[in-house]
Amino acid sequence: MYGGDEVSAIVIDVGSYSCKAGYAGDDTPKAVFPSVVGSIEQTGDTDDSKPEKEADSASDSKNGAKPMDVDRAKTKRKLYVGQELEFRRDNMEVISPMKDGTVTDWDIVDNIWNHAFRRRLLINPEEHPMLIAEPSTNTAQQREKAAELMFENYKVPALFLAKNAVLTSFASGRATSLVVDSGGGSTVVSAVHDGFVLQKSVGTSPVGGEFLTDCMMKSLESKGVVIRPRYSFKKKEISPGEYKIVDLDFPNTTESYRLYCMRAIASDIKESVCRVPDTAFDEVAYANVPTTSYELPDGQTIEVGADRFKIPDILFNPSLSQTIPGVDGFADSMSVRGLPRMVIDSVNRCDVDIRKELFSNILLSGGSSSILQLKERLEKEVLEESPQAARVKVMASGNSVERRFSVWIGGSILASLGSFQQMWFSKAEYEEHGVSYIQRKCP
Repeated sequence: MYGGDEVSAIVIDVGSYSCKAGYAGDDTPKAVFPSVVGSIEQTGDTDDSKPEKEADSASDSKNGAKPMDVDRAKTKRKLYVGQELEFRRDNMEVISPMKDGTVTDWDIVDNIWNHAFRRRLLINPEEHPMLIAEPSTNTAQQREKAAELMFENYKVPALFLAKNAVLTSFASGRATSLVVDSGGGSTVVSAVHDGFVLQKSVGTSPVGGEFLTDCMMKSLESKGVVIRPRYSFKKKEISPGEYKIVDLDFPNTTESYRLYCMRAIASDIKESVCRVPDTAFDEVAYANVPTTSYELPDGQTIEVGADRFKIPDILFNPSLSQTIPGVDGFADSMSVRGLPRMVIDSVNRCDVDIRKELFSNILLSGGSSSILQLKERLEKEVLEESPQAARVKVMASGNSVERRFSVWIGGSILASLGSFQQMWFSKAEYEEHGVSYIQRKCP
């Protein structure tokens, strides 16, 4: 048991799109920055290769962190986190530490945590208990690795790992609900009962915000629209109020950084003009729909027509993406289901006696601007396929900030509860029982 409740706990949520970090008890996270990083391969050891880590380097060698040290020495890469990623650098690749919602590169996650603690929150992690949000699909090995890093590298006094779906449910004031979390890298549907995720109910789909952004980008490219990354041009004033676009040539810019910058623009187009259609998208019916204009950073104005409705409808009908030129097909297209089917399947995998309660407590989580249309459409389609006796109710906060940060907000509420303080996995328990004890303390 950990009794140090005189200091605020830190809540940190590393998603596939962004990292959110802040103090328990706050309404919103203090730090929000991309969870992808820039990476430049180093030809040899450089003094500034790990500026954020220099303070820890001496202690790391004593803390059993050798596998990570060996990996760093072998790859010799310099990582750029947060705002450092906004500046174009020669030969800088943009890489993500996650794939399909699971961490694949712990070195990057370590750097993201370090950036959050020391550069953004300006805290000493040794003085604060940590609540870490984790995917509902996390494995025992992933949980133990996270705990090991926190206790060995950051020497935190206490730790707790909480499932994303549980935190979203807590943020809405519910202990039981069906959470539909449409994130950057994937969409996950999980049933939460009395504060615990029912693992048999968890269903995932590769269709998330980033996939829809790629569909928007490919669709625009197929229509001849050229999206210029912001670094690739400058505006030159040729007369008062009149500007000319001058192309800039940076031959050593990597393809991954160019795509990262283009996706940022395509994502803004998607958020600005897209709307979930009331009924299933039909190419003929939407052929003459009025277009919406959008001004690109280089000044050119584009018109977006049927794609405004087609792109969001991919959430309901993933096979629509195959009609967009250049979009890669799914590895197993038959298993990729739309949102209504995922909801029905998830509920049906739960015990009969709680299905009615789950149908009436479906929570939408995510930052989509057209969440209200999504909510109404999902409720209508689930109602059509659900048992007659079921009362289907889909809920989503009207506040986009609350939807975007619902996981973090749930963690902030949980970690600040007086009754929660006995739940922490303390450093003393870690040293006495070992890292595997995390499975018992954080079920």
